[in-house]
Amino acid sequence: MRICFVTGGSLNDYAEKYAGARADVVCFAFSALGEVSYERELKGETNLFEDVALLSKEGRNVVVCGCYTDARGIRRKSVVVAERGRILGVSDMVNRIDGGEYRCGAGMKIYETSVGKIGVVVAEDLYFPQVVETLSVCGAEVILCVFEELNEQLEQTLMRADAFTYGVPVCVCSYGYAQAADIAGKVRFSTPKSPCIYDFEREQEYHVVETRRRGFVRKKKSGF
Repeated sequence: MRICFVTGGSLNDYAEKYAGARADVVCFAFSALGEVSYERELKGETNLFEDVALLSKEGRNVVVCGCYTDARGIRRKSVVVAERGRILGVSDMVNRIDGGEYRCGAGMKIYETSVGKIGVVVAEDLYFPQVVETLSVCGAEVILCVFEELNEQLEQTLMRADAFTYGVPVCVCSYGYAQAADIAGKVRFSTPKSPCIYDFEREQEYHVVETRRRGFVRKKKSGF
């Protein structure tokens, strides 16, 4: 799978300069769309989601794009996913920390595309390992996390730990930086360049893990 990361500039900037670049997936940071009002989109006053769909149609690929969605005053950090001219869905950040500005959404999504099953992690959801664990258990072949600004080495450490623990490659696209870790927990790609291309091979390993714990007691029924 060839992934193009766009860590700066708008969606239109990329469309004008690089739309012909060959990539299976194009992943944009939050700067690409900015804020999207569902109400204005439905009224036809804006066509930001349509722009994402059209870009995926022109490139005949998958486009993953960060944005801030507004549903009648309820603002969320979100990621819209489109493939070959069709919107596949929108994922929202599902964890809100200390009553932050952006509200949490509900549910996590895996997008089944022609190039594989893509799990999407939105912003600070990267801080919650159960998000990547759930996507991995449900069959994601790669995790794409669209983040805002990196906090030194924290996000890279979490990316590596999640990739190793849950056996799925994890990629992070943030403002001004893109990086990726393989299932061995090693950083395979890291650059401030935008746009940038990363090719990775699918890796899937399964191991039997046994643990001992309390609970799950089933008492024998007494005889009659």
